[in-house]
Amino acid sequence: MDWLPGGDKAAIFVCLERGFCEEAGLEVRLESGRGSSESLTKLATGSSDIGNADIGALMAARVTEDLQVTAVMSYYSEGPHAFFTLKGNGIESFADVKGKNLVTSPFTSSNVYLPLVLNDNGLSMDDVTLTKSDPGALNPMLVTGQTDAVISWITDVTRYTQQAKDAGREMIILPWAEAGLVMYSGSIVASNKFLEERPDVARRFIAALLKSVEYMRENPEDAAKAVTDAVPEMDHATAMGSLNDALGLIFNEVTERDGLGALEPGRLQATWERVAAAQGLEQDALDPEDVVDRSFMPENGS
Repeated sequence: MDWLPGGDKAAIFVCLERGFCEEAGLEVRLESGRGSSESLTKLATGSSDIGNADIGALMAARVTEDLQVTAVMSYYSEGPHAFFTLKGNGIESFADVKGKNLVTSPFTSSNVYLPLVLNDNGLSMDDVTLTKSDPGALNPMLVTGQTDAVISWITDVTRYTQQAKDAGREMIILPWAEAGLVMYSGSIVASNKFLEERPDVARRFIAALLKSVEYMRENPEDAAKAVTDAVPEMDHATAMGSLNDALGLIFNEVTERDGLGALEPGRLQATWERVAAAQGLEQDALDPEDVVDRSFMPENGS
């Protein structure tokens, strides 16, 4: 995993706890991560075979480090980045962030895309005051009035909203996907060595994971329980909230059009163009098709 266990990661817990991985003949050892960079490094060095990471981070790493990792399935077909603010802070739209104080966590990929989404909306980094802080401090800073808005992910909507409600405030969320940031995000990625040496295992894992994702949508209560069965220190409501938040990133109009897990060429190219612009890379430095292999999806596999 590219981060700590949570409801947004329910699919893999469903696969493990509800037997889909076992039915596919898979023995899976799950390992937490601390971001896409760490996840990709573990795959490239062979300490893990398959995992999840932001496909934008993979594209950049392929250019700068020739990282031998490949995306085999889309997971979040929309970017999860968003501004979170409170009613009364004077921010009702993107234009309203001009002159405001924003807080973000140090290592989130959102920081890479912030200049782009501001530019899309007629703003620049000079129009905001950006401070970095520990991820756990973001919403408390917002609720206590230490900042006008924070940058976080859609998977935090339920938790942040409840914390604001407990403080007698109303949360406002401005998703960047609705402000021009069209791109893939979290994806299932694997080491090239693993894909070359054990392609059948990769195909069986992808099929089991897709089955688990569908189960997660159809049985969210039990999917959240699968998370708490594996991570008993997490309460069911927290897992359920994050799961519901993540479903909108997995199942949306992009999924309805292209299919669950698809990596559509046009959206893939648009993603690369955004990544290249955000990272200061040449557009012709990468053919985005070189970082994906669709043959491991069930409808494409041999």
